[in-house]
Amino acid sequence: MDIKSGNSNQTSVSDAAVKAKTGKTWNEWFEIMDAAGCNRMDHKSIVAFLADNYRVDPWWQQQVTVTYEQARGLRKKYQTSSGFQASSSKTINSSVSALYAAWVDENQRTGWLPERTFTIRKATQDKSLRITWADGSNVEAYFYPKGDAKSQVTVQHSKLENADSVAQVKQFWKAALQRLKSRLEDEYED
Repeated sequence: MDIKSGNSNQTSVSDAAVKAKTGKTWNEWFEIMDAAGCNRMDHKSIVAFLADNYRVDPWWQQQVTVTYEQARGLRKKYQTSSGFQASSSKTINSSVSALYAAWVDENQRTGWLPERTFTIRKATQDKSLRITWADGSNVEAYFYPKGDAKSQVTVQHSKLENADSVAQVKQFWKAALQRLKSRLEDEYED
């Protein structure tokens, strides 16, 4: 992909995929957006430009806009409208209900996530948690069954201050989810 930005790794979405879903390659989108002055618009205005002028579904409006913003230096990798975001996931040999319980039960949680203070804002049994972290950032945890004795948790930690904090948070969650996996799989084997 030649996005004319000096960086060919701006997106993990291939030219073929974006063309199949939107009718245009990345270079075609970027030429259209440059000509329209999108490099001087905010995110919401760019999305509105795409919505008003092209038949692109809302998910692809966001994807094309974010990729354009990153390529043109208007947005950094992992940056969202409310700060930066890190994500991590882990598949665990455990039922989804046991995995969910390891998050909501404070006694279980301290075994793999010690010394962390947060408030659960919303909980949907065996499906998701919305959490406010002690520093004011947000954590969303999603739980997916992958069979009778296998499940996955995906964590999105948002409202992070900067790109440097993304690397730290990704490392934190990678280690925490590995501890969770070890703990649940050891219990499952017993």
